[in-house]
Amino acid sequence: EKMQKLSDFTVVLLPLKFFPDEHNSVKSYIQVLEQVKLPACAIVAVPDHLHYEVASACLEKGLHTLVVKPLTPTVVEAKKLVSLAKKCNVYGVVEFHKRWDRQNRILHDLFQQGDLGLPLYTWTEYSQRKSVPNEIFRTWVEKINILQYLGVHYIDIVRFVTGAEPVRVMAMGQKSWLKEQGLNAYDAIQCMVEWETDSGHTFNQTLLVNWIDPETSSTMSDQKIKFVGTNGRYEGDQKERGVRILLDGQPLEEPNPDFCRAYQTTDGKLAWEGYGIDSIISFLNEVSSIINMKNKPQDFEGKRPTFSESVFSTAVVEAATESLNNRSNWETVCLS
Repeated sequence: EKMQKLSDFTVVLLPLKFFPDEHNSVKSYIQVLEQVKLPACAIVAVPDHLHYEVASACLEKGLHTLVVKPLTPTVVEAKKLVSLAKKCNVYGVVEFHKRWDRQNRILHDLFQQGDLGLPLYTWTEYSQRKSVPNEIFRTWVEKINILQYLGVHYIDIVRFVTGAEPVRVMAMGQKSWLKEQGLNAYDAIQCMVEWETDSGHTFNQTLLVNWIDPETSSTMSDQKIKFVGTNGRYEGDQKERGVRILLDGQPLEEPNPDFCRAYQTTDGKLAWEGYGIDSIISFLNEVSSIINMKNKPQDFEGKRPTFSESVFSTAVVEAATESLNNRSNWETVCLS
């Protein structure tokens, strides 16, 4: 076993021989769980349709659990995980790292301070390269859609920024290039979500998402957000963050210096920084505080994208999928 320190939390890396096993079994993660000694935590990063199965096993083992987004594809599964985490008295949270992005935190603060006034509408465009569905996720991409994979981040951001609840959803999509590659998956999806604040004020969110950008794109993700209120507007270009690198024999690169990158320290070592790792470090530190009895799992409700908080984004994704399957009709969001 190898160990390293992260804050006051000890990370134990189990030998890779546990997964996959010699039979390449998709259930071999159970062998890993049998080796874990409590107290401990788990990070679940498996295909979306396996989230419920694997996360349930982690919770039942008594592990505080971080799940990559979305929590689950359906509200039924999400609610079961909420109940199971409560029953097992463990911390369950989703890795919505966009909540740690400084650009989104500025938007959150502006809105919460009242600077933007009443929300009128918000618009997001988010896309990735063709290799993501066609190569990286090819074996299971037909079980998900691009809104579930990418758009869910900004569904969660609207919840994070405004605290509003989703009311109804309409979505339409196109299947063309991926279909030509032998994949029954949407190239792009356009979605509208009606939200309602605690005061009864409603506003619209529009999401335009695709994952067939050319491989020559200067970034893996192209992402933009606009938020318009009665007192002003906020715009964030989260692709062009002011850094461009062009080297001989290589295409133009526009790296995101804020996501997750190794920076050299004054003593010549490397330190990883960025919102991509901040979300994980926060989880580990929160788990540490629970283990050391400084906090309880429920202390983070309303402050972090917990399982119960993530039901909102799952409900929107599920309603959007229903709309896609029902000739783009408006579908009511079901939170129970």
